[in-house]
Amino acid sequence: MTITTADDRPAAPAASGGKWMALLAAFLGWMFDGLEIGLFPLVARPSMTHLLGPDAAGSVIPWIVGITATFLVGAAVGGILFGWLGDRIGRVKAMVWSVLTYSIFSGLCAFAQAPWHLGALRFLSALGMGGEWSLGVALVMEIWPANRRPILAGLIGAAANVGFLIIALLALALAQSGLLAWLGAHLTWLFPESWFKEGAGGQSWRFLLFLGAMPAFLTFFIRIFVPESEKWKHASANAPKARVRDIFQPGLSRLTILGACLAGVALLGTWGSVQQATPWAAKMASQIPGLNPRAETAWAQIYTAVGAIIGTIVVAVMAEKFNRRIVYFGLCLLSLIVCQYLFRAITTYGPTFLWTVAVANGLTAGFYGWLPLYLPELFPPRVRATGQGFSFNSGRLLAAVGAVTVAMMYGGKEDYPKMCAVTSLIYLPGLLIIWLCPETKGKPLPE
Repeated sequence: MTITTADDRPAAPAASGGKWMALLAAFLGWMFDGLEIGLFPLVARPSMTHLLGPDAAGSVIPWIVGITATFLVGAAVGGILFGWLGDRIGRVKAMVWSVLTYSIFSGLCAFAQAPWHLGALRFLSALGMGGEWSLGVALVMEIWPANRRPILAGLIGAAANVGFLIIALLALALAQSGLLAWLGAHLTWLFPESWFKEGAGGQSWRFLLFLGAMPAFLTFFIRIFVPESEKWKHASANAPKARVRDIFQPGLSRLTILGACLAGVALLGTWGSVQQATPWAAKMASQIPGLNPRAETAWAQIYTAVGAIIGTIVVAVMAEKFNRRIVYFGLCLLSLIVCQYLFRAITTYGPTFLWTVAVANGLTAGFYGWLPLYLPELFPPRVRATGQGFSFNSGRLLAAVGAVTVAMMYGGKEDYPKMCAVTSLIYLPGLLIIWLCPETKGKPLPE
């Protein structure tokens, strides 16, 4: 059986038979990425409070911002590194190494004894996480038919937020039931007893971070069942090995830089503003008698995840129905309006806050359904993983610099509304940048 590719040539039978395996691997890989990313906002305050001690409350926010920035830098470096590796040795082999990298070092975060340990381990885990995105996107977009790419882009974008949702539901269960105590009663032969206790002396954040090692099992599935991209095989067999500098050759350099700018707007807007809604919810909930801050933090993350899952799929479909540039422009405009309302008009925790966060995250996360569709359309297969990996992960560098800069402007204070309102202004340049980019709707993937 054969399928029709973007350039109307039949794909190899192996690609046709293995396309679902490739999609499943990419979805699960990015879902586990989201699970690990979603862990840190939930454990950031308790972990820093424990590692720094009760007398270092003023250092909590600077450390959280610093570790987040370090994570983003690691993801950026990993996206470029593993993207380049995927163009040299193949998408599947490189994906195995990227998943194994972020699994091992994510699990080791549970054993951190100082804040810098946690920062260093998250940097190393982020290397693999950044690479997994570019490799999974390149593989899926090259194996599946062109007319399926919009919904596939939406599913890949939604995958990380499914991970967010899973970890938030787990955190809610741990906060509102005796699940943590039950686990402690049955798993103390494997983990220290303190890993299942909250409050003074409790280190339940370590157990949650240890869950980050789970994706390691995915590597066996990828290696055995996922086929390599025939497009990559053909391109690599008939051209020199890919080099990072190739994406800056004439004809590609402008696209590479524009792709990085588009991703930078999306990533800084997310990491520097909407992602902070979770710790902001914890802070506001702690000031309301009778509320459990940990449970309310989980609820805030549940709302953000559900909004993002819907947003990424809807945006990818809309980008195909209308066109790429109009949808990106609309996302920037609506994200700017809703974020300014969220961070300037809402001052108390409650239903209005939660629903607004869901809408804001649905819009701002919509970029992650748009980027997997658009970035592969800029680069030929020989350097596709390198090019889209560089573009997407350069955005993470901008997000890291922006997050640290805004935090320094406010002296490390937990003034989330002001910091996030300023950061979300990044959508203003996005309104202009998109019109410098080519429209790719209806065109085949470059060969």
